[in-house]
Amino acid sequence: MGVLLLAFLLFCCILLIPLGLPGTWLILGVAVGYAALTHESIGWVSIVLIGVLAIIGEALEFMLTGRVARRFGGSKRGSWGAIVGGTVGAIVGIPIPIPFVGSMIGAFVGAFAGALLFELAGGTRAGPAAKVATGALLGRVAAAAMKVGIGFVMAAWVVGAAVV
Repeated sequence: MGVLLLAFLLFCCILLIPLGLPGTWLILGVAVGYAALTHESIGWVSIVLIGVLAIIGEALEFMLTGRVARRFGGSKRGSWGAIVGGTVGAIVGIPIPIPFVGSMIGAFVGAFAGALLFELAGGTRAGPAAKVATGALLGRVAAAAMKVGIGFVMAAWVVGAAVV
């Protein structure tokens, strides 16, 4: 029964990831809590590896948004605009009435708007700036998808370590 509850909690953490919430860190927290409370076979090596995966997921999320914007012709300024806009958008989107979805919408719109505004502020014309902003949006979506994949790997590792 404990492993089923663990799997359910981990799945809930994965659902939080595309919403811009710290699902990978919560997976790490669940793993540490489960190991401490049950004295099961989740060892410190597994905990460290899960922590490393969480760090990789965060790094990918920030880097991919900016890098895809750059591939669409953006400057460093536009890349930073995408990162800052995505982060601010996720926070500003929290009050949207649909639970948790506001944060996800805010992150995607924020990445687009941040890249657009930073590119326009740097003197880029509207057409090319919109292209960069589209790249930032696509990068944010790709980053969320990759982070969800990392979340599934983390969750599978935790469940596997718990049942061995």
